[in-house]
Amino acid sequence: MLRVKILFVGPSEAGKSVLANFLSESTEGIGSYIPTQGVRILEYEKPHINENSKGTEYRFELWDCAGDPKFETCWPALMKDSHGVVIVFNPDLPSHLKEIEMWYSCFVQQQQLLDSQCLLIAHHKPRSGGDTENLTLASPLNRLHLIHSSLEEEPEDVRMEFVKYLKSIINWMNENRDKEEMSIIT
Repeated sequence: MLRVKILFVGPSEAGKSVLANFLSESTEGIGSYIPTQGVRILEYEKPHINENSKGTEYRFELWDCAGDPKFETCWPALMKDSHGVVIVFNPDLPSHLKEIEMWYSCFVQQQQLLDSQCLLIAHHKPRSGGDTENLTLASPLNRLHLIHSSLEEEPEDVRMEFVKYLKSIINWMNENRDKEEMSIIT
C-alpha cells in the first residue's frame, strides 16, 4: 500500500478541518469551532483510485495543519515528505486573500512543489452567500487550480474535484517512481 501525504494549510478559521473531515469521511470534531493545535492527521484508504495503478491501493494522510502562525516552527517537520498541498481560505475575508500568498510561498515554493501539486479551495461558510464568480487572485496564485466549496450546496462536487486532484498526485508519484527506476537501470 502506497502512502500519499497531503497538507491542508491556510489561515485560521478557513474551514480546513471541516473539509478534511468531509473528504476523509471522518466524523471527528463535527460541531462547534475548535482551533487545530499544531496538526491533526486523518488517514483513510481509497482502493483502486487510479485506473493505471495495476491494483495498487493507497493510504491517504490528510494533514490538517493549524492556521495560527504560533505553530510556524513546526512547519518544516510537517512539510517533510509531503506530496501535495491544499490551501484553504475563506474568500469572504479580504485578509485571507492576502494570507494565502504567504501559505503558497512557504508550503509550495519553498518545497519546490509543482503548481499541479497544489489545490486552492475557496471555502464558503454555511449561509455566507459568497460570490463564486468574481474572485481575483494575484500571480502566481492565479495559475493554480481553484475550486469553490460549499458543503451545504454541492458537497459531492467538492469530493469529485478532490478525487481528481488525488489522481493527479498519484500520477505524478508514479511518473517520479518510474523515472527513478529507469535512472537506476541505465
